Amino acid sequence: MYLKFYLLLFIFLLACSDSNKLASQQPVQEKTIVNISYLSNIKLPESLDFCGESVPLSIPEIRERAEREFYMLLQQPGQLILYIKRAGRYFPLFEKMLKENGMPDDIKYLSVAESALYMSRSTKDAVGLWQFLPGTAKQYGLIVDEHIDERRHPEKSTDAALVYLKNSYKQYKSWTLAAASYNMGHENLQSNMKHQDRKDYYDLYLNEETSRYIFRIVIIKDIMQHPAKYGFNLQDEDLYKPGNFKLVKCTDAIPDLADWAEKHGSDYKMVKLANPWILQRNLPIPKKKGYYEIAVPIK
Repeated sequence: MYLKFYLLLFIFLLACSDSNKLASQQPVQEKTIVNISYLSNIKLPESLDFCGESVPLSIPEIRERAEREFYMLLQQPGQLILYIKRAGRYFPLFEKMLKENGMPDDIKYLSVAESALYMSRSTKDAVGLWQFLPGTAKQYGLIVDEHIDERRHPEKSTDAALVYLKNSYKQYKSWTLAAASYNMGHENLQSNMKHQDRKDYYDLYLNEETSRYIFRIVIIKDIMQHPAKYGFNLQDEDLYKPGNFKLVKCTDAIPDLADWAEKHGSDYKMVKLANPWILQRNLPIPKKKGYYEIAVPIK
């Protein structure tokens, strides 16, 4: 009797063990097969360009660098989805300002590579959609102090970035080099060009970040322009939308932003989200232009 009981118990435990083992292994195996199949069946596009300037993919070393960014980006599907979604919020602004400045539309992808279209802060204290360092921001007319950080102002930071890039293009006669200088700075790029006696980005030996920079931008551009080709089937309604705001001109100090928001039909949280450039709970008397323009969400 006891022998029969232990035999049945042994068979039951063995069956449970095999079942759990199969359950734990199967999802991992399927996920691995799907990912490998997906990546190995997608090839680098035959042509890539930035602002109409071609990437010389016929050169093996150049093609390999492009493929590095291509496959590394495709391993981050969640991040790519966020790029596409956030573009719905910021690309209309970028496209409008680029058109007004007579600049190529591709410039908008530089912001994606810089910040992922997020008000991020780097380890080097670069901030905002265009990742300005404090000194460069002030050089291009942005306020950066304890109360205000216009690197976090979408319109003002975009205007400053476009001025920088337009000035660079006048100097280099190349949008690719203008973008490279945005990443590593004018002086560093000029020093490398002079030392190596080369005037083409793809002929230069640069630091790792800048040597990858243009490739990252053109791959981001191709994926965002052809999302369905890479398996991203997002509809217009899936994209984040620009906020609906009214601009309120304020010529006085604001001692309490929460009170100010309530008086203008909103609340502290919504006003802070609409104006990420406001750092504190208050604002001093405006100096630049003599007034602030504060976005107040319209319900």
